Amino acid sequence: MIQGVPVSPGVAVARAYRVHQGLTRREPIHLTADALSAEVTRFDAACAAAVRELDAVVRRVTQEVGEDEASIFRAHQLLLRDPAFVGKVRAAIAGKRIDAAAALQQTIDEYKALFSHISDTYIQERMADLRDVAGRILTELARQEGRPLLDVDEPVILVAAEILPSQATTLDRKLVAGILTERGAATGHAAILARSLNIPAVSGLDGLIRQVKTGDLIAMDGREGHVHVNPGPEVVSAYRKLQREYADLCGKLVENAGRPTISPDGVKVELLANVNGAADAVTAACAGAAGVGLYRTEYLFLTHPSVPDEEEQYQTYRAVVEAAPNRTVTIRTADLGADKQVPYFGHQGETNPFMGFRSIRLSHAYPEFFRTQLRAILRAALSGTVEILFPMVSTLEEVRDLKRMVEETRIGLRSAGTPFGENVSLGVMIEVPAAALCIDEIVREVDFVSIGSNDLIQYLMAADRDNPKVAYLCEPFSPALLRLLNQVIRACNDHGKPVTLCGEMAGRPRCFLPLFGMGLRRLSMSPAFLPTIREVLSHTTLAAAEETARCVLGMATVQEVRTYLTAKVREIWPNMTLLDLRE
Repeated sequence: MIQGVPVSPGVAVARAYRVHQGLTRREPIHLTADALSAEVTRFDAACAAAVRELDAVVRRVTQEVGEDEASIFRAHQLLLRDPAFVGKVRAAIAGKRIDAAAALQQTIDEYKALFSHISDTYIQERMADLRDVAGRILTELARQEGRPLLDVDEPVILVAAEILPSQATTLDRKLVAGILTERGAATGHAAILARSLNIPAVSGLDGLIRQVKTGDLIAMDGREGHVHVNPGPEVVSAYRKLQREYADLCGKLVENAGRPTISPDGVKVELLANVNGAADAVTAACAGAAGVGLYRTEYLFLTHPSVPDEEEQYQTYRAVVEAAPNRTVTIRTADLGADKQVPYFGHQGETNPFMGFRSIRLSHAYPEFFRTQLRAILRAALSGTVEILFPMVSTLEEVRDLKRMVEETRIGLRSAGTPFGENVSLGVMIEVPAAALCIDEIVREVDFVSIGSNDLIQYLMAADRDNPKVAYLCEPFSPALLRLLNQVIRACNDHGKPVTLCGEMAGRPRCFLPLFGMGLRRLSMSPAFLPTIREVLSHTTLAAAEETARCVLGMATVQEVRTYLTAKVREIWPNMTLLDLRE
């Protein structure tokens, strides 16, 4: 048995499907001599299509972001016309008699090996450009073939070094039974997407790629982080039984979707959903969410071939609002940077991107990009109740500056005679400790507050949550975190401003108890966790939760808090062990 980091709950038994550099990689197709000329022609056609696509990208990026940023894609166009690069692929097709996709991947592998020992930043950025260009060509080749993303006809467990957020958004739930990765953490964005798709996932599995090959039988438990490779019949039988029990319990919980979210002593809690698009919003409605508490708009940008213009953004946001429960949505402005890079902002090459040039910090460098999104959100607000949430706020000055930009955008829309929603609330996401400590001043400037516990934990503990060597410090049971959360929740309640917690903590039964006791009445989570928290609430009185909060706020260690909360939740709801076993 291999022990990893629990990322997304669920149990799966299926064959492994190894993912190498990208989800499109497969074994080379060997061609006859007569087919080689046609295959080279097909490769050239894919390159030409990619160039045409890049022409449109250059025009849009120039208009929406700037000429300097568009130069990145001009460089990509040059690569597509580079006789050395293109010639190597053509030579591989003809010389090795293999298909264009395999020849392209082998060419990229050769460049990677050639530059692997060179640490120069410029060279690394050129490799990133090569990968981007190769991805465009591979997409065109797959489009020509009508080939699915995963070349399988039954559910498989993906095995990879890493699954990127942009890749995770394209996964077909019917074909992916589970995900195993060497890198990544429970609070990473690929993990968040896995949970939104209800796909079991385990990460932090060092050496996984060396141990597993396509076709190996895998039994995995995304709640405990347990992975078995080619297990015996006893283990397979036990995991299949556990899989059925887990599915049955989840099914029973979903049946309670219409039940009021109220404690036995009459305290109402608003359970909201985190979504990445309109399909997630529909799922949230089916799960009984009261609304969308966090719409992550960055996934539109991550999966778009260029910069989505105002009209496309407007249509996308409007579709989410119209699909959302009660047409109520909190729309977060694009939280790009760090682990969510888009090429038109350049390869920043920052030493510490999580604490670098990201999120609302990009708004001054790319004001038109930011205003375009604000215009699209304000226009979409005509379709329902919309709030705008600004991530990564650190100072009071930033809050005032953002409010000014929103007001300028409203004035511009009025002047142009463009209809938009006038009554849009503005809020900030508290995920930087400096903002949390200054919450009394910040909360006076906004209409609402959301707490992003995933980033708040890593910034508070000075530990990268995606680094397995220090991820253990990013504990939701940290006494320091709980005390800071208590301070933020109390301050918001004292000022009469709504406060929502929308990090991973929101969907964990053991975290819910003290948060409820601290005065939190709004939680936003993956739709998959809504039934579980609704069930825990139905067994929890406010008095018991307040006593729980008092106890944990007086504790000094993570282990004390974890042990105490585990006992408390199992006391009120024994079935919790099937859904949340992470110790």
